[in-house]
Amino acid sequence: MTNKVCIITGAGSIYGIGRATAISIAKREPKAIYVTDLTLENLEDLSKEIHEKYPGVQCIARAVDAASSSAVEGIVNEALTTFGRLDVFVANAGKATMSRISQETAESFTDMMRINSLSVFLAIKFAGEAMKAVGKGGKERSGGSIVATSSVAGIRSGAGSPEYSASKAAVASLCQTGSCQYAGFDIRVNAICPGLIETNMTKLVFDNARSRGTTHKIGQLNPLGRSGVSSEVGNVIAFLASDEASYVNGQVFAVDGGLSASHPVAPGKFF
Repeated sequence: MTNKVCIITGAGSIYGIGRATAISIAKREPKAIYVTDLTLENLEDLSKEIHEKYPGVQCIARAVDAASSSAVEGIVNEALTTFGRLDVFVANAGKATMSRISQETAESFTDMMRINSLSVFLAIKFAGEAMKAVGKGGKERSGGSIVATSSVAGIRSGAGSPEYSASKAAVASLCQTGSCQYAGFDIRVNAICPGLIETNMTKLVFDNARSRGTTHKIGQLNPLGRSGVSSEVGNVIAFLASDEASYVNGQVFAVDGGLSASHPVAPGKFF
């Protein structure tokens, strides 16, 4: 990823996928990584950590509302003004609930779609247009990679609340249609669908299991028999962001230990 300029949203969580992605991408030594979240909490420490481990990588912390059109356009324009190019945008910002449909409201549904889905739409819109720009920052041809975080909840029922699941299904669809919208510009748009990953968002599930002494049961329904960690998702995103995935476009990747590979069955049994 030499000379590439990257933006990552939702990177502020200590145990989150955004932070893990920033570290995975930094290992590939791009020119710059903008790590962003709604506030600067934890971002400046992340920037410092990346700079110490990878001195050649400029890591810049910014407070950005990923669901704000002006904020997303602003951070994209900053990258273009400062470095003359944008090559990677990881649309990772999101939220989740554990509510039932009877508990949800029109307002809660709309808010979930704004944070989880509108943010991806804005990333594809503004980052995609910026990735067309050439002639500056050593970029001689258009191109780039947009990766958005969907979820196994967006594939089928059983992994999240109705509003969360709907918002993540929208993310997958946006990535597929987005990849076609940028045909001819070498701009790739892909989605990843994490399964049960230990992050700040899922902390309650893991804390409850630890308190009951049932941690060993987390993830027991998938073929690997365990939950995942953020770095396992971050490594997949870093691959999709890089030129190593240059022929991968418009795809939805489940990173779930194999959970979505089968209809519900007892592990190890066929009937």
